[in-house]
Amino acid sequence: MPRAARKKSSTGIYHIMIRGIDRQNIFVEPEDYRKLLYQLVDCKEKGAFELYAYCLMPNHIHLLIKEGAEPIAETFRRIGSKYVTWFNTKYERVGHLFQDRFKSEEVEDDEYFLTVLRYIHFNPVKAKLVRYPGEYLYSSYSAYINGSSFVDTERALKMLPGNGFIELHAVGCHDNCLDIQEERPFRLTEEDAATVMYQVTKCNSSEKFQELDGKKKKEFIAKLKTRGLSIRQIAKLTGESYYTIQKC
Repeated sequence: MPRAARKKSSTGIYHIMIRGIDRQNIFVEPEDYRKLLYQLVDCKEKGAFELYAYCLMPNHIHLLIKEGAEPIAETFRRIGSKYVTWFNTKYERVGHLFQDRFKSEEVEDDEYFLTVLRYIHFNPVKAKLVRYPGEYLYSSYSAYINGSSFVDTERALKMLPGNGFIELHAVGCHDNCLDIQEERPFRLTEEDAATVMYQVTKCNSSEKFQELDGKKKKEFIAKLKTRGLSIRQIAKLTGESYYTIQKC
């Protein structure tokens, strides 16, 4: 079945969410967050889009952007390709890192623009990574407090004069926007997962899998991910750790 066409925003503004395949981490170390931001800056210059907010979570990314000189899909193909190549090289893994194509919702008015802005900044609070949005290192919250040449803060700050930005976030966040939990991916049954495991690896037990050399293990784990097995299922069937599987 062909994919449904994305809805076009009359304002050109979108809330974008990109997540790791099988919800695995796409950032492991601080360097990884910084690398993605560097590549986002580079793509922003080439694509001429406006970036109003971002939040890099361990296994997904939220962005609030306005489409620029190139289609938004082309921008994210470039970002995805560059970062995945770098990440796979660093962690000696192969295969996909992001889950399918990015998800998006249109932002058609100022009220929803501010709602999404606050929602993005509250992601790490909801995930209990920090207590307040300003404590999180990998979001655009601090850009609105300290200024930024990278984040386009003017639009929001014009709507929020004085202490308006701080007040917007002081009320907390109970908004329901595009989220990583929005769609649940299809899960293989344990029996089907075991069948796929044997088809891919020819191993009928974790003990047999452990007899393989390291390179083969990585190749097979990457293939199992693309076949729909969860990290938990792969760990159970191969005897490998969650961290090892996340890196493959």
